[in-house]
Amino acid sequence: MKISEMNWFQVEEYLKTDDRAVVPLGCTEQHAYLSLSVDSILAERVAVEAAAPVGVPVFPVQAYGITPYFMAYPGTVTLKAETYLRVITDILDSLRRTGFRRILFVNGHGGNSPGQTAAIEWMDKNSDCRVRFHNWWNAPRTFEKVKEIDPVASHASWMENFPWTRLPGIEQPDVQKPMVDLERMRTFGPEGVREILTDGNFGGRFQRPDEDMHAIWDVAIAETRALIETW
Repeated sequence: MKISEMNWFQVEEYLKTDDRAVVPLGCTEQHAYLSLSVDSILAERVAVEAAAPVGVPVFPVQAYGITPYFMAYPGTVTLKAETYLRVITDILDSLRRTGFRRILFVNGHGGNSPGQTAAIEWMDKNSDCRVRFHNWWNAPRTFEKVKEIDPVASHASWMENFPWTRLPGIEQPDVQKPMVDLERMRTFGPEGVREILTDGNFGGRFQRPDEDMHAIWDVAIAETRALIETW
């Protein structure tokens, strides 16, 4: 259930018998021909679908993350690392203050990984709480399914091209793009990154059949739900 579809009376009633919450973490950044909100759309959707049968509330997605390397692409928004860590700890402080004690962050953006360190440090001062940080797309079972379907998968490639991240009227190139040299790319600033990546895809096909995508999604939902259920 979504917090956006509850009022505070309902949340207070829920907290009498349970103290779990799910918080999706996304980002607003270039994803080639896909939506700039890919990471936010996917993190929130996997969180909502995974939590629904369990009855655990899902908070609105944190839609801005750490993505300075894509700032040469219009529409990208980045937070400074120190800002992002404060956002994460402020969210945790608020949830704890209102009664939540077990929080699962469902993360959809690799650049947000410092948030996991912030959560661990936060637990050191809040030992009555437990926080999990779940990178849904590269969790063991989900990423295994991705590699089973096509091992050449990366940022803005087919593995993020779900029916709900595509844009109407936008055609996807019918090619397999060579993988970029990631180590070399990491030595450049935003303008250099754009020059190397051009359209933004790190490498791989731009789209695969929907049946492949639904197969990955089913695994991702089950893997995420298991974390919610097995506190």
